[in-house]
Amino acid sequence: MNFLDRLQPLGLLALRVVLGAIMIAHGFPKAFGGMHTHVELVRSLGMPGWLAYLSIAAELGGGILLVAGFLTRLMAFFVLIDMLVAIFGEHFKNGFLGQGNYQFPLALAAMAFALIFFGGGPIAIDWLWGSKGRR
Repeated sequence: MNFLDRLQPLGLLALRVVLGAIMIAHGFPKAFGGMHTHVELVRSLGMPGWLAYLSIAAELGGGILLVAGFLTRLMAFFVLIDMLVAIFGEHFKNGFLGQGNYQFPLALAAMAFALIFFGGGPIAIDWLWGSKGRR
């Protein structure tokens, strides 16, 4: 098991990169062409339209920073909030198995939740930035 313990940084890297890539893929079309539609969706959930811009920032900007491993815990927190709003605002009514269900955003929220507690790991800009005082 010691061998697997030494590979844990790769697990955090995979978690970060996959979550970040998915968030980029969902945020990019909203930022570049779907902004109005997303603002209207957020308004239809009973929230102010300006929150759509924060949602897009969490998805696109947060996704980019997660891939890089920069401000990992903070970006993971923003992604978690974004996914909780998606789950309870839009997907929960469709159930766990129905069309438009909440399985996928729940999985993304769980990934973000884990990154909040574990951070980006040693293969991240966060670790390089904070490692100056470790030696």
